[in-house]
Amino acid sequence: MERTWRWFGKNDKITLAMLKQIGVEGIVTALHDVPLGQVWTREKIRDLREYIESYGMRWSVVESLPVTETIKYGGADRDQQIEIYKESLRNLSAEGIHTICYNFMPVLDWARTDLLHPNPNGASNLYFSYAEFAYFDIYILKREGAREEWARFQFPEGVGEGRNVLAEADELAKTMTPEKDHQLVENIVIKTQGFVSGNFKEGDEHPLELFHQLLDNYKGVDKSKLRENMKYFLEAIMPTCEECEMNMCVHPDDPPIEILGLPRIVRTADDIQWFLDAVPNKHNGLTFCAGSLSAGAYNNVVEMARRFAPRTHFVHLRSCHIFPNGDFTEASHLGGRADIIELARIFEKENPQLPMRVDHGMTMLDDETKGYNAGYSFLGRMFALGQVQGILATVDRELGIEYTQPGFFD
Repeated sequence: MERTWRWFGKNDKITLAMLKQIGVEGIVTALHDVPLGQVWTREKIRDLREYIESYGMRWSVVESLPVTETIKYGGADRDQQIEIYKESLRNLSAEGIHTICYNFMPVLDWARTDLLHPNPNGASNLYFSYAEFAYFDIYILKREGAREEWARFQFPEGVGEGRNVLAEADELAKTMTPEKDHQLVENIVIKTQGFVSGNFKEGDEHPLELFHQLLDNYKGVDKSKLRENMKYFLEAIMPTCEECEMNMCVHPDDPPIEILGLPRIVRTADDIQWFLDAVPNKHNGLTFCAGSLSAGAYNNVVEMARRFAPRTHFVHLRSCHIFPNGDFTEASHLGGRADIIELARIFEKENPQLPMRVDHGMTMLDDETKGYNAGYSFLGRMFALGQVQGILATVDRELGIEYTQPGFFD
């Protein structure tokens, strides 16, 4: 697979020169300075593409060309927003970029409660606590109906047996402080969303008010309606994708659970099969994020890879560990539920040219002091990339595929 790296543009503290040295071949990025809902012009795309190519790499994947909330909930201007989206697709294609990773998650792109959860080895990882998230929902956000929903919440079979998340959230409320509340809002709303979805940004004075406004847009939008809206969007853009040879690959929901009263429609194998069948076009495909899928105890990640490899256009290799109580954390790229070694075998057999990135990595050594985006450390991801490069070299030898390491003499 092509070894790629998510890079946040010219202002990223991780430079392209650094990435060149560690064996990165392709860059996964976006025009982060273009406001939501505006056309990505060919001039701006070309400027960033040429900058990447000046370092001997290519712009492999767009992550993300955001699908605006109005398209997801079916707002009055969604057709206008779809036309803008199609124009951006044409401009990207004209500059030689043909893969778009996007998501159809309402409001939240991804969610964690702790961005620096300690590992036994002294490094830290992203972590999701159900009790803390329920506390945020009930006591900080004060969402209508939240208490009743958490009272009904059930874990998948095999994890969280006998756990009462609502009671834990109520107990947690006795020890929380304004400072802890603020940190939870930062972790869930600001630090994990602003640089990804564009719905929030550092310095927003009233993020919870904005959060409520976004949630209100989805009143009356259930799973069936969100599926209908996703199908509407895909059917509208597929002729343009055919014209431009553009592969659209949706990212699974992260975490793969229904939260905040919002429907989630890319959680399981059945969900994936539904959207592939709903719009049976080769350009309608999947970003196989092993990390997001492995956070769901009901998902057999290896079997899903075998099943959906033919419609996978992009791969995220990371893995999650689910604790017996149901909480989960990012795992080692050689551990966790995802079995990255077997996934490498599957995808290398199917298409050894697929772009792949290692996705979230540990925060380790002095990563924490550098101001990197949450989950996107340099040393932690470099460590993960080294692990995955070793996996790919071994698998390629098994399969008789020539493995090359950029930047080295043979």
